Amino acid sequence: MNVLITGANRGLGYALAELGAERGFAIYAGVRRLERAQQLQDLNKRYAGRVQPVALDVTQESSIAAAANALRSQGVMLDAVVNNAAVLLGRSVQIEELELADLIDSFTANLFGPMMVIKHFLPLVAKGPQATLVNISSEAGSMAGAYGGDYPYALSKASLNYFSLQLKQYVKDAGVHVYAVHPGWIQTDMGGSAAPGDPNVSAKGILDVIERKIMIGHEAVFIDHNGQPMAL
Repeated sequence: MNVLITGANRGLGYALAELGAERGFAIYAGVRRLERAQQLQDLNKRYAGRVQPVALDVTQESSIAAAANALRSQGVMLDAVVNNAAVLLGRSVQIEELELADLIDSFTANLFGPMMVIKHFLPLVAKGPQATLVNISSEAGSMAGAYGGDYPYALSKASLNYFSLQLKQYVKDAGVHVYAVHPGWIQTDMGGSAAPGDPNVSAKGILDVIERKIMIGHEAVFIDHNGQPMAL
């Protein structure tokens, strides 16, 4: 199975790359700068060349297009794309102090980036029921659970959920599965050390979804890492 993962050099993205390689997947590990990919290079050595770092900055469409062209030139066809790269800005800021720049940067990384990744990589996805597009989202993006904070992050993730719904309709005739996945509050640079969740546990669930080891209802789009539907 060939899987593209964005933001793969740390946190959940790294956990997905490591566990995917352990399962025998070919991992195309997107990172903003290859000089920061030493851990992924080490993974590549450990898993016999199954982890290929790819220069891919989700905030720059030219970088996304170049990454897609690089894989296309290798004759790569993907079974899954995991849009994992994201930012969390303006965490403690209330609406009266909200910075427009934080909103723009959040939507650029958390929504526009995943959209452009799908734009350029969808032609490389093998169509059929084994193909999966995963957008890593958050319960913060659930409109049913609005809590009056984290405006840049929450609103961009809510929009990502809606994009996932739209995308599901677009690719349904090709049999491609689309999910927006809440990985839980996990111990990463973004989640912090106080988070109760283990990124490796979340990664296992997400890969189980990709491998169809978890049965998910046909209508479900927004799910947790165990495949359980969540309220949009």
